[in-house]
Amino acid sequence: MGFIRDNGMNILELDLVATVALATLLLLLGQMFKKKISILDKFCVPAPVIGGLLFSIIMLFLKNGQIIEISMDTTLQVPFMLAFFATVGLGTNLSLVKTGGKLLLVYWGLTGFIFVFQNFIGISVAKLANLNPLIGMMCGAISMQGGHGGAASFGATIEGLGVEGALTIGAAAATFGVILGGLVGGPVSRYLINKYKLKPVEELSEYHDQDSPAYEVVLTGEDSIITSNTLICHISAIAICVTVGSLISNLITKATGVVVPTYVGAMFIGLVLRTLSEKFKIMKVDTYCVDVIGDVCLCIFLTMALMTIKLWELAGLAGPMIIIISLQVIVLVLYAVFVVFRLMGKDFDAAVMVAGLLGHGLGATPNALANINSITSKFGNSAKALLIVPLVGSFLADLIGIPINIILINFFA
Repeated sequence: MGFIRDNGMNILELDLVATVALATLLLLLGQMFKKKISILDKFCVPAPVIGGLLFSIIMLFLKNGQIIEISMDTTLQVPFMLAFFATVGLGTNLSLVKTGGKLLLVYWGLTGFIFVFQNFIGISVAKLANLNPLIGMMCGAISMQGGHGGAASFGATIEGLGVEGALTIGAAAATFGVILGGLVGGPVSRYLINKYKLKPVEELSEYHDQDSPAYEVVLTGEDSIITSNTLICHISAIAICVTVGSLISNLITKATGVVVPTYVGAMFIGLVLRTLSEKFKIMKVDTYCVDVIGDVCLCIFLTMALMTIKLWELAGLAGPMIIIISLQVIVLVLYAVFVVFRLMGKDFDAAVMVAGLLGHGLGATPNALANINSITSKFGNSAKALLIVPLVGSFLADLIGIPINIILINFFA
């Protein structure tokens, strides 16, 4: 950690520990602003979005004023994300997966259709602006649903086809998506809940058994006693899930050529460990403890992702790109409200899933979970949303989206 000077600009370099410390402070700042500024709490804007985005905006002014730039070590950003998805797996079980049933398939299909119209919007506007259709795709599903990972992988491929700037445009589009996904999900879900006077299901047994995460959280709540030994056991379990899950994901990718995100492996191993623990009494999973650790990891990860956005790199974006992204937001919000909400049951769970869909449909799965947490902390728990949204958003959606993207890239190449 220290100061350097590069091309006339003072740069403060933060090491790993200082970066995490900054992220936690921004997270606390976001929580404080959410409590103090009623409109932020009213529209359920996640605290990580508030703190992280505020810092990015401040950095934009400091950079443009040639005052200072801050360089951060984000080494722990990915581990926090993997740990969070491991807690998603540990927080569920196979009996709860079965309850997803038809709704999971419907949500999967609805999410898959987003790839179609996002690419249609991107390609159509690009053609109207006399741009390469592949540039339009980089502002469509590749970067919206695919996030920065999709933008990086497909962007490199498209640049290899001779389309200059595809990677930069994709990264910028994904950045806007992360910001917008965190801003619109909560307010839209809140609108549906208030308009239809929706309430969380009180008879939890109607949806799942008493061993499911939602049931335990409701019963124990903040009265659950978390000892140091309990915390160590669960951190160890999460570390195992991340390690084994990452190994399995990498092996599958090498063996088949199909890219399986490492967080999918972490979540899957968490699910397996939870199920085996319940069947063979390996360890007693304290769902409240898992939930607390997961919330911490998610909030720090998302804060780090947003606070490191270099907004000045987005200032020179072309008009067509802004139009494409704006249309993506408008169409997806209308689709979520008038199609997804109704087909998912027009109930409280459906409204919460709308927040999740807008999160990963515009940004990334952590966005979706942050939106869901923001809504459920205010209105009540939704076990179905916490199961279906991350499972589809983190992996199943790509089974539909990646082939669509590959077909369109080859068609327009």
